[in-house]
Amino acid sequence: MDDGRWAGVSGPARVAAVGEGIGADELALAARNHGLPLEALRYDVTPPGLHYTLVHYDIPAVDASTWRLEIRGRVRRPLSLDLAALRALPAATHRVTLECAGNGRARLSPRPVSQPWLTEAVGTADWTGVPLRVLLAGAGVAAEAVEAVFTGADHGVERGVEQDYRRSLPLAVATDADREVLVAYAMNGAELPPQHGHPLRLVVPGWYGMAHVKWLRDIELTDTAFTGYQQAVAYRLRRDPDDPGEPVTTIEPRALLVPPGFPDFMSRARVVAPGPVALEGRAWSGGAPVARVELSADGGASWWPADLAPPGGHPWAWRRFTATWDAPPGAHVLAVRATDAAGRTQPLDPDLAWNRGGFANNLVQRVTVHCPA
Repeated sequence: MDDGRWAGVSGPARVAAVGEGIGADELALAARNHGLPLEALRYDVTPPGLHYTLVHYDIPAVDASTWRLEIRGRVRRPLSLDLAALRALPAATHRVTLECAGNGRARLSPRPVSQPWLTEAVGTADWTGVPLRVLLAGAGVAAEAVEAVFTGADHGVERGVEQDYRRSLPLAVATDADREVLVAYAMNGAELPPQHGHPLRLVVPGWYGMAHVKWLRDIELTDTAFTGYQQAVAYRLRRDPDDPGEPVTTIEPRALLVPPGFPDFMSRARVVAPGPVALEGRAWSGGAPVARVELSADGGASWWPADLAPPGGHPWAWRRFTATWDAPPGAHVLAVRATDAAGRTQPLDPDLAWNRGGFANNLVQRVTVHCPA
């Protein structure tokens, strides 16, 4: 906890006052971190420079020639592996959609003060690496192990707590053969870029981005639940500051539309010609496959079904949807929502999505479209 050393440096979490605009600290975060331009939803696989990034502290200086991954704790054979040893192991490649847990935060009211994402904190890549379950099997999981704790090389102070970025997974998730968590060293067939965790990162299919620890240097198996800041304090769904909250885990269903037509520079309002307008976008969910995508041209008063493409052998990646809208002259609000096979549907009511951290907010996307006569 904060011992007073960070007064004036690292303040507590807070919610913006009524009418309070985006502050300079939030703008500084927005300049460091960037989202996916929504027109890039047209790509099955996101080019690395367009994929969203969020870096909690600094991108660490890395010497790949001396980098080692330590696997220790409740294991029978602690391991210390360099990159050559990791690359010599059997590799797997999975197409996985990553979404920041704070995606949509800036659209909440009152606004939780943090990285001010709208809807663009997402991307999909082909990640290559060693399955975590293979590495843990090589180390020999002790019978008393219950969690795997992952430590990155990024170091900083957050809400008065100095820390390395650390997160944990239940052992059942870490070793799940269907989900197959990766210790990844490549993105879209090339070495990981610095901002995406070079030389190693965790990829946890179906989980929000906070679980995908970048610049991974240490894996420790423990016989108790991890209670570090990023696990027990941050990334909790709470409506009251004294509420311990529920942990943020798997991604809620979401659909995003490629904005049609062309935009105004400042407002991003779209302009289309009257008549048939081709619509497309992507939908995903971390808890169950996407089962249905619906579109609305009246802000959500009525809906019609979109055509949903097959998953294409990538169960943890987004799916394309398409539709045609016969645009009449006037101003319109397009909306899109996804429903997954578990019955989870995106909400229309902002209050249903509100929490103090602005996490897992999957409110329906709305796009203002103008159609001149």
